[in-house]
Amino acid sequence: MTTTLDLDAVSAFLRTAELSSFTRAAEALGTAQSLVSTRIKRLEASLGQSLLQRHPRLVRLTPDGERFLPAARELMAAHERALQAFRQPAERIMIGISEQAVGADAPTLLARLARQDSTLVIGLRIEPSAALEVAYERGELDVAVILRLGQGRTGEVLRRDVFGWFAAPALPRPDGPLPLVNLVAECRLRLHAVAALEHAGRPWRESFIGGGMAAVLAAVEGGLGVSPLAARIAPRGSVDVGAAWGLPVLGASEVVLRSNVVTPRANAFVRELAAAFRAG
Repeated sequence: MTTTLDLDAVSAFLRTAELSSFTRAAEALGTAQSLVSTRIKRLEASLGQSLLQRHPRLVRLTPDGERFLPAARELMAAHERALQAFRQPAERIMIGISEQAVGADAPTLLARLARQDSTLVIGLRIEPSAALEVAYERGELDVAVILRLGQGRTGEVLRRDVFGWFAAPALPRPDGPLPLVNLVAECRLRLHAVAALEHAGRPWRESFIGGGMAAVLAAVEGGLGVSPLAARIAPRGSVDVGAAWGLPVLGASEVVLRSNVVTPRANAFVRELAAAFRAG
């Protein structure tokens, strides 16, 4: 075993482990997938251990990879601290994210990404997509990640989300109006769902309005009603009752990134953000 680790290889390992994908790791690092794979293979050879299980569509840590992960994070954090001595002053970036695009884990996601550059000061706004687009156009945001239904302005499509009508398994099918669990009134998905119900002639009533996605998901889990949600952020154990209850098909949306950042550090962060959303 060598006594010196290649920092680029350790960084490639960390991104691949966090994103569960060589492709997404390469996007985050701004390099080729083949180079990421080669670097990790060299790292494994240096350590004399297999760190990753390679499957056609998913990459997972081996037991040795799990053991190495905390040490790898500490190594890269120490490297980052050493570089800070010669870094420029802190740079600020203002980001807006729609909760319907990321679910209740937006702060966790941003905190993980911020560790890649601790001198980058991140401001975060979590609001409905319509409000974020207005703020972006006004120059109040450097980056906006929004949910787009139908045609829209320019932006980079990160992912396509399919919607359903999600409820707790024990929730009985109502005889009367459909009890809806939603975010605030101006939420685009809420407006889309209500329009679909009214077009189908299906009566509905507001049963819960959450101030955040965590509250909406808790209300669904608690059996307060049905919520139009992207399948990927629906609470665990919930079921899509749309077909069984004869509810209108909601279709899909695009998760779109709009960015006007120009500095290398901000661009590197946005690249990491985009890769994280593509990885789901």
